[in-house]
Amino acid sequence: MLRRLPGDEVRGLVSTTPDTAVVFRPAVVHTPAIVTVLISLGRLVAGLIRTVLAHPIATVVVAVPGVTWTRYGWLATVIVVTVPGSVLAGWAVADRPLFDRWVGLRLLAFWRLIWIYRRHWHPVMTISGLARHVHDRDYLPRLVRVTCTSWADLITVRMLTGQSVKDWADRIEHLAHGFGATSCRVTVARAGLLTLTFPRRDPLAVPLPAVPIPDEVSVGPVEIGRCEDGTPWRLKVHGTHVLIAGATGAGKGSVIWSTVRGLLPAVRAGLVQIWALDPKLMELSFGRALFGGRYAADPERCAELLEAAVKTMQERAGRFSGVRRDHVPTVEDPFILVVVDEVAFLTAYQADKGLKLRITAALATLTTQGRAVGVGVLAALQDPRKDVLSIRNLFPDKIALRLDESEQVDMVLGGGARDRGALADRISPRPDLGAGVAYVRLETSPDPVRVRAAYVSDTDIRDMAATFTTDALDREEAR
Repeated sequence: MLRRLPGDEVRGLVSTTPDTAVVFRPAVVHTPAIVTVLISLGRLVAGLIRTVLAHPIATVVVAVPGVTWTRYGWLATVIVVTVPGSVLAGWAVADRPLFDRWVGLRLLAFWRLIWIYRRHWHPVMTISGLARHVHDRDYLPRLVRVTCTSWADLITVRMLTGQSVKDWADRIEHLAHGFGATSCRVTVARAGLLTLTFPRRDPLAVPLPAVPIPDEVSVGPVEIGRCEDGTPWRLKVHGTHVLIAGATGAGKGSVIWSTVRGLLPAVRAGLVQIWALDPKLMELSFGRALFGGRYAADPERCAELLEAAVKTMQERAGRFSGVRRDHVPTVEDPFILVVVDEVAFLTAYQADKGLKLRITAALATLTTQGRAVGVGVLAALQDPRKDVLSIRNLFPDKIALRLDESEQVDMVLGGGARDRGALADRISPRPDLGAGVAYVRLETSPDPVRVRAAYVSDTDIRDMAATFTTDALDREEAR
C-alpha cells in the first residue's frame, strides 16, 4: 500500500509492474527574488569586509586613487599617486627588508590572491576532486587567507566538513600544477584549517659555504646550514639520535662535518667527545686527528669502539639511577657523539656474522638507552631499506637527502612524509643544485622541513684538524 508522505503526491503514478520502485518528488518551494538578491548582497558585503581586513594596505592603494579621481579630478589623483609612490620607492631602496615586511609582501599577497588563487580556485578544486557536487550545488573549500613570504605563498584553507588532511596530501601535485607552482606542501594550522605552501623561488639553489666555527662552547643545537625560510638550520644532537639517508653524492658528508665543526669548541673544552666509525676509509679519515684514539675503520675495531660506548653508557646509567633523569655535559661526564659514516657496511654488508651481530646489538643498545645518559648516535647510510638497517625506527630525528625512489622517502621520514611535500626523490642530482639539500622530520613535528647543509671542503677539514686536535684531552686521560 502506498503511504502519503508530506509534500508528496501519489496521483498520476504509473506502474506497469507491481514491484516497480516508486519515486516521489518533493514539492518545490520557490524562493522570492528579493530574498535571493538580499543573500547575494550580504555575501558581497561580507566578502568586501574580509578583503579589507585581510589586505588593508592593498585596499587603501586601490581605493584612495579611485575616490580622489571621482571627487577632485585627474590632477589631484596624479599628485596623490606620485608623492606617496616616490616616498615608498625611496623606502624600498633604503631598507628593502622593512619595506617588504610592511608593504611589499602585503601588496604581493593581494595581487596573487586576486589574479592567481581566487581566479583559478573553482576549476582547480573541481578538477582535483576536492570540491563536491551534491543536490545540484557545488561545495568548495574556502580560501581564507593568502600570505606571502620572501620565497613562497602560504594559503590558509578551510576544509569541507568530512574532509581529511590525507585528501589534500594525496593531491599536492594537482594543486601545484593548478596554481603554477613547482611543488606544494600541506600542514595543519588547526582543526579544519590547512596551510598550503607554494614556493615562488628556491632559496636553497646556491651552495652554502662552511658555517664559521662558533665562539661559544655549546653541545647544541648546532648550526649546520640554512632552512628554506631563511632561518639557520640547527641540528639537535644532544638528547637524540639522528639518521641521515641519501644516495651517493647527495651530501651526507656535509651534514656530518658541519655537525663536527659546530661541536669543536665543546670538544676542546672537554664537554663533548666524538667517536668516529669510518668503515669506508674515505670520509672521516680526513679529520682523523680530531678524534684521536676514538677513531675506527676496521670492522673489528668498530665493534670494539661501539661496545666501549655501550659500557660507558651502562656505567653512567648505574651512577645516574635514582639521582637524575637528564644528562648535563661536564668534563667528568661529557656528551659522547658516535658518528657512523656508512652504517650499512657494518650491519648489512658485513661478511662476518659474529661482528655483524655484535655491531647491530651495540647500535640497538645505544639508540634505545643512550639519550638519557648523554650518548648520541649520528648514522649515515645510502640504502634505507629495513633489511639494510633494521633499527632505523630507533632514530627519533631523520634527514632525507636525495633518494633514488619515491618509496624510500617514507622509509626514512616515516609514513605520509612524501604526501606532505617531502619530495626527496626529486632533489637535483647536480652537485651545485642538490648536494646538501634535504628534508628533515623531527621527533617533535610530523611536518617535513626543507633545508640545505653547508659544504665543508677538504681544506676546511684539514684546517679544523690542524687547529682543534684532541691531543690535550688524550694527555689528560693518560694521567
